[in-house]
Amino acid sequence: MGRTNKVALALFIAAGSIVNGAPVAAQNYPSKPIRIVVPFPPGGATDVIARIVGAKLGESLGQTVIVDNRPGASGAIATEFVSKSPADGYTLLLATASTHAINPAVSKVPFDPVADFTSVGLIGSAPLGLVVHPSVEAKSVAELVALARRSPGKLDMASFGNATISHLAGELFKSMTSTYMVHVPYKGGAPAMNDLIGGQVSVYFDTLSNTLEPAKAKRVRLLAVTGSKRSPAVPDIPTMSEAGVPGYEAVTWFGVFGPAKLPSDVVTRVNMELAKALSVPEVAQKLVSQGIDLTPGGPGLLHEAVMRDYTKWTQLVRQRGIKID
Repeated sequence: MGRTNKVALALFIAAGSIVNGAPVAAQNYPSKPIRIVVPFPPGGATDVIARIVGAKLGESLGQTVIVDNRPGASGAIATEFVSKSPADGYTLLLATASTHAINPAVSKVPFDPVADFTSVGLIGSAPLGLVVHPSVEAKSVAELVALARRSPGKLDMASFGNATISHLAGELFKSMTSTYMVHVPYKGGAPAMNDLIGGQVSVYFDTLSNTLEPAKAKRVRLLAVTGSKRSPAVPDIPTMSEAGVPGYEAVTWFGVFGPAKLPSDVVTRVNMELAKALSVPEVAQKLVSQGIDLTPGGPGLLHEAVMRDYTKWTQLVRQRGIKID
């Protein structure tokens, strides 16, 4: 059985254990502060979500919620830490598609994204934005595809890191449009965007939260968003499918996980409070302004997201020969 099939089987088994497993008594939960571990440095989209949602969770749960940033190894340091933490609901992980689906698809990681975790709840997803430097002679995705086909290798395509969602979004675009652009990986989104604005690179797939301001200032040109539907943050910008690449989708999702064997009643309580927090208009507006499409859901939906993206990106990684440097 291949690795992808094993993961799919494990996902199915894990999902069933959440539904059918006997709940462990946790009537007093929570009785002390809760820690939400974030796999990235302060200031990024995942950190912002953790702080906005964590504050509301703290209010409703009646306990302090601490955001614990543990960056490094493309998110593997924080993810492994939570996988080895006590399964009592006091250490949770705010994970993304990158940490739970892309990393395991690209490299060997010190954790099993399925067996070592309990899915708690889905928060939402975030499309990327396809942006180009204003000097690029393309006012639409169709024109960009035509330009890239006329001059293979002439355009440079930045990403905020090798084997990140930014990189894979670009590789998916090249694969689906039969184009060739030179990949230029950066160590983070800020330097990549700075070089795009400066004209050192031509094309870039970046998070909407990073592309909105430069696009409004006309320092870059936003051609499309990479989700299956238009983003509320930029409703006038078409999706990639609408812009001429049918079926294209590359998004990152955000979800809460706990260590394996987290008591089912704790899962239910946290998921319920998470849904309540996301329903608060002030919270929802803050997240939408960050380019987040809110799609709150239970453990099953989060498992489906992991399974879908792990399979999708594993296939692309093998097809394109993508490796972490």
